[in-house]
Amino acid sequence: MKKKIIVIGGGITGLSTAFRLQELINSKNLNYEITILEKSNRLGGVISTSLEDGFLIEMGPDSFITSKPWTIDLSKRLGLENEIISTNEKNRNTYVLINGELIKIPYGFFMIAPTNLIQFLKSPLFSWKGKIRILMEPFIPKKNAEDESVASFIERRLGKEALLKAADPLISGIYTADSKELSIKSTFPQFLEYEKEYGSIIKGLKRSKNSYNYDPKASGARYGLFCTFKDGMKTIVDKLQDKLTEADINLLESAVKIEKIGDKWEIFTDKQKQYVAEGLIITSPSHTALGLIHNIDPGLSDNLSAIECASSAVVILGYNKKNVNNPIDGFGFVVPRSEKSNLIACSITSNKFNNRAPDGYILLRCFVGGVLNKPILNLEDKEIISKVHQEISNILQIRGEAIFSKISRYDKSMPQYNVGHYKLVLLIKSQIDKLNGLEIAGNAYDGVGIPDCINSGEKAAESLITQLI
Repeated sequence: MKKKIIVIGGGITGLSTAFRLQELINSKNLNYEITILEKSNRLGGVISTSLEDGFLIEMGPDSFITSKPWTIDLSKRLGLENEIISTNEKNRNTYVLINGELIKIPYGFFMIAPTNLIQFLKSPLFSWKGKIRILMEPFIPKKNAEDESVASFIERRLGKEALLKAADPLISGIYTADSKELSIKSTFPQFLEYEKEYGSIIKGLKRSKNSYNYDPKASGARYGLFCTFKDGMKTIVDKLQDKLTEADINLLESAVKIEKIGDKWEIFTDKQKQYVAEGLIITSPSHTALGLIHNIDPGLSDNLSAIECASSAVVILGYNKKNVNNPIDGFGFVVPRSEKSNLIACSITSNKFNNRAPDGYILLRCFVGGVLNKPILNLEDKEIISKVHQEISNILQIRGEAIFSKISRYDKSMPQYNVGHYKLVLLIKSQIDKLNGLEIAGNAYDGVGIPDCINSGEKAAESLITQLI
């Protein structure tokens, strides 16, 4: 009889975990079988792609970054390398909403600092006082801080305008977070390293152009590093499901309790089932994992509960281009908190990737909620869509109603990497190491992106197999 490994959670982390387990079991000729327990009626977690009336709609993440290699590596092993596409080379611009108007982030300005002096000086985004303060950054003494908040770090090195008009909306938008709480070490450690190594972020960016795929005609995010699949992000989910030929996948079944009996794990589900396994990997969100682990290790559960998780929603809107009087030549815009808007950011998907909308139409992904705008999530779906449509119509000068609209809510889906997060994760990992046969993985620990989730799951699989053999 084969021994059993249980994977709790069928999102991208859980699927990557199970696939890596399957690879290792086969390559080492091990006597193990894999069971995945997924509480919903489908696999993929936050990844959700649909095709409606010629619009390719991503309700969850629409891309992944290639500077972290794990999605590319997995795609190659799955035979998906030919399905990967990059962002459109034209219009790799980001805008910032300032006093109700969209202002382009200057070319060569990456997240927090400029690399193109001429374009930076010509930009109307910053006042002359703000520009002078930013250009003084190489002369600011380094602090050699172990960790500090994003807000503290940016304001200390580049000044208040750089924080409020660029860094805060760009970085906080990624994490739906408050930059005054967000850890620079856990979110953008390269900037901390630039300060330590070069004494300057600007110097560090200039000397590291090759490492971040420098594009002199791009602004904001490093769009040259972002990719997706021709038919959407669900491609990798479907392929993983197809390739998991030796795994038992149980949908609509949720783990509700786990116990350790000798050297085995007992997993109880809401279907009144009981599984006994030699190995267990929990890939569900940290706020779910802590409940399962509480009776095993209350201290570990308490540390997991210290990871705050924010909720958000994505509103998808489609419009006829002829009704859009202010079509911007970019991939989207971010919204500073000073605008007091319901929006965190808006991504123009039809500009970002090919074949996302029919000719003559525009497709938008609008983000609301997060730590700084919780109240809007208390509204009904129709009310949220209406408020977002109204704001977008004012910003892009759109006449009439949307061709279609959709909304998806993500409750406690975004872990907050607050100051000291890396120390908390080290503590959690040290506690996990003491529980033989158990691993945890997911976006709450070492990165929130798709590549991070894949890497987390694969490392958990490799660690577990090492323990079991």
